[in-house]
Amino acid sequence: MDIVCAVPRENMERLQVDGKFFQSGARRVFLKMVTYGPFPESRPVELGDDLGEMRKIAAAGFNAVRVYEMPSLRLLDAAEECGLWVFGGLCWEWGHDFIAQSSRFSAARLKLDDGLVTVGGHPAFAGVFVANEIPGDMVRWMGVAKVRKALEELIDLGRTMRPQLLFAYSNFPTTEYLEPNNADFTAMNVYLEQQEKFAAYLPRLHHVAGDRPVLLSEVGFDSEHNSEELQADVLGWSVREALQHGMAGITIYAWSDWWVSGGGVVEDWSFGLMDRSGKAKLALPVVSEALVQVFQPEDGLTEREWPMFSVIVCTHNGAQRMDDCLRAVCGMDYPRYEVIVVDDGSEDQLVDVVSKYPQVRLIRMDHGGLSAARNRGAAVAKGEFLAYTDDDCQPDAAWLFWLADAFLTNSWDACGGPNLPPLPECVSDVDEAVVAAAPGAPSHVMLTDQEAEHVPGCNLSVRKSVFEKVGGFRDAYRVAGDDVDFCWRLKDAGYRLGFCGAAFVWHRRRTTLWRYFKQQLGYGKAEALLMRDHPRKFARGGGARWLGRVYTGGALSADQGDTIYHGVMATAGYQQISMVMQPQRPLPIGFHTILAKTKLKWAQTLQPKIRSWARWWFSRQWCGELTHSKSKEGFILVDRLERTHDYEARWWSEGAGLTRIDVLDGLCESGWEAIADDSDWDMSYGDYRLLVASEQHAKGVMILTRIEMGEKSKGCLPADLVNTLKGMSLLRDLS
Repeated sequence: MDIVCAVPRENMERLQVDGKFFQSGARRVFLKMVTYGPFPESRPVELGDDLGEMRKIAAAGFNAVRVYEMPSLRLLDAAEECGLWVFGGLCWEWGHDFIAQSSRFSAARLKLDDGLVTVGGHPAFAGVFVANEIPGDMVRWMGVAKVRKALEELIDLGRTMRPQLLFAYSNFPTTEYLEPNNADFTAMNVYLEQQEKFAAYLPRLHHVAGDRPVLLSEVGFDSEHNSEELQADVLGWSVREALQHGMAGITIYAWSDWWVSGGGVVEDWSFGLMDRSGKAKLALPVVSEALVQVFQPEDGLTEREWPMFSVIVCTHNGAQRMDDCLRAVCGMDYPRYEVIVVDDGSEDQLVDVVSKYPQVRLIRMDHGGLSAARNRGAAVAKGEFLAYTDDDCQPDAAWLFWLADAFLTNSWDACGGPNLPPLPECVSDVDEAVVAAAPGAPSHVMLTDQEAEHVPGCNLSVRKSVFEKVGGFRDAYRVAGDDVDFCWRLKDAGYRLGFCGAAFVWHRRRTTLWRYFKQQLGYGKAEALLMRDHPRKFARGGGARWLGRVYTGGALSADQGDTIYHGVMATAGYQQISMVMQPQRPLPIGFHTILAKTKLKWAQTLQPKIRSWARWWFSRQWCGELTHSKSKEGFILVDRLERTHDYEARWWSEGAGLTRIDVLDGLCESGWEAIADDSDWDMSYGDYRLLVASEQHAKGVMILTRIEMGEKSKGCLPADLVNTLKGMSLLRDLS
């Protein structure tokens, strides 16, 4: 077998995280890894030559190996000779109660310290798994939060000693809620022997990981109780599915049938690509061929079949940010796309910046707001698909590749992906680091692992034909909220909105806390507009009532109050967690200072107050100002809400005027019925539902009424309701 180095030795730079993937130097790297050992002493001597085995592994197309203990210098030297990275494992008693018996955890810390001192600086050493598959029943026994804290402590220790290495916990679906917040990537051992189930589970891992890359840290199939042909088939499609679904790498378990578990030689399981005599199984060439076919969405497509994208960037006085944005947009690796910049009445040097990129089409307009600018870009776009991003974003080089593949594979009407905050450019940018971890960032909301309820406008693509049918963006949304309104109307019209975890953009958020709070004020203002246009999408307290789960960038980790479905007697193989919102992003690595933590606490405290106040203040303005009459009582407003059959009425009553009970009693006398078991409405009348509330003020009471009309109502309120409310002077005219 010819020796083919996985990575040329002279180009073997350190592995780093690059958004949802890995990179070495300037090259993006898909990790093609195989497990190696642990081996029993009884293994034949001729199979113990590490250099010879590393040569075979490299020739098979792998570029990394995973061992379950700290590697020896001999193994690392052999791996470096063949251009292979090595991921080590911290071997300790994680299956015991290391919380109650703290000496076990102390021993793990000492072992990690000793291993990193000995081999941590070797150029072939890439990273460490601090544990592997802590049993789910032991996690429950010790406590999820305590176990996760222990894993995070090991990662912190390792990173302090060797900051150039990557650290993670090798998890498995039974405890997918155990992700450490400070890991560099999410590692998951996945054993699913049916291709459909395997492919369906992989998109979920993007949400488990949050902003991080996903590495399949073990994928294997036993040929002892099955056939070698079936093992080859399963491992072949496992590699292809991992590449197709945007995983950052895959680890085949295992290189050899020789292995040890729990101190004993395992003889009744055979997961290796090589049998116990050192002969290659049928799976080896199949896996090698799959590894060579690094995923490109153009596979099987001709040049003419590439879908055409129109990338649209709208900006208002964004010249300072536009250069970085256009450098990324114009440098994407995709054969068919145009770039349109819409200048929304800028007064800075935007034209000079855009002129540096001759392939960019600049459209200038009077200042009309974000939605108007996005509609203007769509009007002149030539592409079949519109791809929106913002001037403070830098799309990944493969952004359009992944979007195209998602559209072609799933036939989405619209699709988006995650937006990730880049690391601040210098350690003094504390405010930028805090804003990256603060609440209120643009987030995607998922109905399933692949279908979204909302994706932010900074990473939103849509078929142009669908865009036109929905009516584009609404001009009333001048700064924010346009994407939420658009996605809701898209879904209401019956179209499908997808999500692709690999199609990410870098999104550099506000660089100071002042600008961050100002942005949250604007978001609250936009939510007030959304409340006006989509009243049924908001809870009584004013917050949006999402059907799906809000993903805020943090990795999936259980906390106090979360519900984990363990199954009967905690025997479920896939034990999932129920939560409305995923954890926030942690502070970036290197910014865990007292100052940063204090500022983050301020942001977490003030952000919801600022946003809710803005939502309340502007909703008052847009729902009608209070116009008290000179008399003790007066009519305020009846507003028919756009595109719905809902009505809202407001009535001001000073002193001992009408009360909520008066309204309800009057409606009962008119034939309305009380709803005893409905948490959202007070009364019903055929297809109608009514809610009555009373705001308490210092000098009087604001009676608020909301009437929901059924689908068969055809826009007309029932005469009995109109007469009753008119009789109580609640409504003046509903014609």
